[in-house]
Amino acid sequence: MDHIVLEVGLAIVLIAIAGLLSSKLRFSVIPFYILMGMAVGPHAPVLWHFDFRFIESAPLIEFMGRLGVLFLLFYLGLEFSVGRLIKSGKSIAIGGTIYIVINFTLGVLFGVLTGFPLKEILIIAGITTISSSAIVAKVLVDLKRTANPETEMILGIIMFEDVFLAVYISILSGLVLSGSTSIGGVVLSALIALGFMLFLIIVGRKAVPLLNRLLNIRSNELFALVIFGALFVVAGFSETIHVAEAIGALLVGLVLAETEHMKRIEHLILPFRDFFGAIFFFSFGLTIDPLSLGGAVWLSLGAVALTLFGNYLAGMLAGRTAGLSPKASSNIGLTIVSRGEFSIIMANLGKAGALMTIIQPFAALYVLLLAILGPILTKESKTVFKLLNAVFRFSKEPGKQAEKKQKLSNGG
Repeated sequence: MDHIVLEVGLAIVLIAIAGLLSSKLRFSVIPFYILMGMAVGPHAPVLWHFDFRFIESAPLIEFMGRLGVLFLLFYLGLEFSVGRLIKSGKSIAIGGTIYIVINFTLGVLFGVLTGFPLKEILIIAGITTISSSAIVAKVLVDLKRTANPETEMILGIIMFEDVFLAVYISILSGLVLSGSTSIGGVVLSALIALGFMLFLIIVGRKAVPLLNRLLNIRSNELFALVIFGALFVVAGFSETIHVAEAIGALLVGLVLAETEHMKRIEHLILPFRDFFGAIFFFSFGLTIDPLSLGGAVWLSLGAVALTLFGNYLAGMLAGRTAGLSPKASSNIGLTIVSRGEFSIIMANLGKAGALMTIIQPFAALYVLLLAILGPILTKESKTVFKLLNAVFRFSKEPGKQAEKKQKLSNGG
C-alpha cells in the first residue's frame, strides 16, 4: 500500500517536535532538525503503519529539501540585493577578504594534511569557510545586538561570503559535476558559469523598470505563479550548465530585490522558506547513518578547532582594520563561527559528484558542533574576551576601564 502521504506527514510531525524542543531550550533549531533526521531513517524501526525508515517517501522528502535550499538562497538574495552588495564599502570588502583568505587557506591546509584528494580538499575548504547566515542572523536578533558597532561588519562579511560562495560553487561545480579533468575544461566550465551569473546580474539590473511593470499583478495567485516560475526555471537552467541550482535561486533574488515589489515577494516567500528549509535540514539528517559517524569524529573535531582559531583571528583583524575596539572585533570572530546551510550545500555537492563518502558524516558532525558552539560563544562573548584578553592583552586594563564606566553610569 502507498503510504507516502502518511510518511511525509510523520516527517513533518517529527520536524515540528524538533522545533518545539529547540524553542523550549531557546537554542538554534538547525541542529535539532538534523539530529531528528539522524534519529530516524533507514536504521529506524517500523511501528504498525508508521514507517520511520522513510523508504517510500525518501525521494519526495529529498526533493522538498532541495526546494528548501532554493527558497533559502532566493530569500537571501532578496535581503541583500545587488545594490547593497555594491554599496557595502571599502572596510567590509577588506574585512570580508581577510575572513575568506584566512578560513579558506586553513581549510585547504586541513584537507592537505589529512590526506584528501584535490576535489575533496576543495569541498572541505568550502565547508569550513562559509558561515551560517541563518544562525548568525537569529543570534544577533535573539541577543539584541543589531545596534552594536560590530554588527555592520558581521552582516558585511556575510554578504561578502555570499558573493564568494556564488563564485566558488560555480567554479567547483564545473570541476566536480561536469567531470572535467583538464585545466582547459575546468576553466571553460568556470567561464560559462561566471558569464551566466554576470549576464543575469547585468541584464537583471537593466530590466528593473520592465520587471516593475510586469510584476504589477493584482492577483496574488498569478503573482505567486510568476515568481515561482521564474525561480524554478532559472534555478533549473543553472544546473544544466553546471552552476548549482541554489546559486540560480540566489541570482533571481538579487535581481528581484531591486524592484519595487521586493516586500511583496519577501512576504510571499517567507513561509515557504521556513517550511521547506526545515525539511532540508531534516532530509540531510536522514542521509546520515549515526553508526557511520565514528570515523569522522576526530576529523570533525580537528576542523572545528581550526575553524574556531581562524574565525577569531579573522574577526580580530577585520574589526581592527575597520577601527573597531578589540572587544567589538572579538565579537565578530565569535558571532560568525556558526556553520550550517551552506556547509551542507557544499557537502551535497560532493555527494552529487560521487566524492568520498566520509564527506557527508564529516559535514554533519562539523555543522552540528559549530551550530551548537556558535550561539554559546556569542552569548558568552564577554567572558571569552576577558579570558583571552588576560593572556594576549588585546586591550589595556579592561577591568579598571569597566569600573570607571560603571561609576560614571551610577553618578559617582
